[in-house]
Amino acid sequence: MRNPATRATQLVLLALSLGLSACAGLVRPPAPPSQVNSLGMKFVLIPAGEFLMGSDESPQGLARDFPSYEPRRFLQLGDEQPVHRVRISKPFWLGQHEVTVGQFRAYLEASGHVPESVADGTGAYGYNPDYDPASTARGDAFEGRDPRYSWDQPGFAQSDQSPVLNVTWNDAVAMARWLSQQEGRTYRLPTEAEWEYACRAGSRTRYPQGDDPQSLVQVANVFDAAALPYWPRWQAYALAGSDGHAFSAPVGSLAANAFGLHDMLGNAWEWVADWHDEAYYASSPGVDPTGPEDGGVKVRRGGSWHSWALYARCAFRNWNTPQTRYTLVGMRLLLEAEDDDRRR
Repeated sequence: MRNPATRATQLVLLALSLGLSACAGLVRPPAPPSQVNSLGMKFVLIPAGEFLMGSDESPQGLARDFPSYEPRRFLQLGDEQPVHRVRISKPFWLGQHEVTVGQFRAYLEASGHVPESVADGTGAYGYNPDYDPASTARGDAFEGRDPRYSWDQPGFAQSDQSPVLNVTWNDAVAMARWLSQQEGRTYRLPTEAEWEYACRAGSRTRYPQGDDPQSLVQVANVFDAAALPYWPRWQAYALAGSDGHAFSAPVGSLAANAFGLHDMLGNAWEWVADWHDEAYYASSPGVDPTGPEDGGVKVRRGGSWHSWALYARCAFRNWNTPQTRYTLVGMRLLLEAEDDDRRR
């Protein structure tokens, strides 16, 4: 019997190859199966399949489409190469949205977990309109670490539907572990390969919807005209259009990709399971890679509400220590599929 997950992937790829857009109303792939967990988190079933991971774009090609960027930025992307074929051998459930403030609060109240931004007393990073990035050695866009900032105090207003920020990799793993214990299912962070596969959703372009950076305005909350008034010094990197959100947006505010996932690019960086290694792609296994066995920093993917378009591509890789808490970094959880799920 043909694997239905593989068939779902084929339908998505067929629609994309024909250039038929769900947004345009021409072809709408069937809605993926979904389920909601005990914290109200909605998960959609991502089919097994194959894809080309990474990017082989040249610095010259990137410079053509990102003319305002310094050339050195295009020389710092070597860890996206070589492009290599990866097979995701099993379907999995992935959060349709990033974990929200409300969901994280419910987890804290039920579990007793104390986020690292609070537990170690050093706080996190946050937006302060009086803070001058030029006053610091690194020129960081945000103030911190400071105990005034934490997962529920990023320096700007958030609702329970906003993506939770200032969470560490350790916080994310702790939430997944607790959910696994509560529900008798396996929750975890996605691997880097699972994340990029889900982000691309059958595409091979910079972004799921194409190569044009300006097209991000319709599908991703990134640095654009809405955010520019708060950071005028970075005018050269702002997209011309506006997604309507100067800071984080309620999850699901913008269009989903072909797998039915929202905010895979923009809104909040998302922790993944893997350690980072600059040269890992050259020796990565072809089936279900899980990253290096050890390392010093963990990978985060997808860009945020403050990210420039170059850094909100499907292939871009960023990283931080597992203890890092930052006002742009959140998470999205994966729920492993069971036998019944794989027969859907």
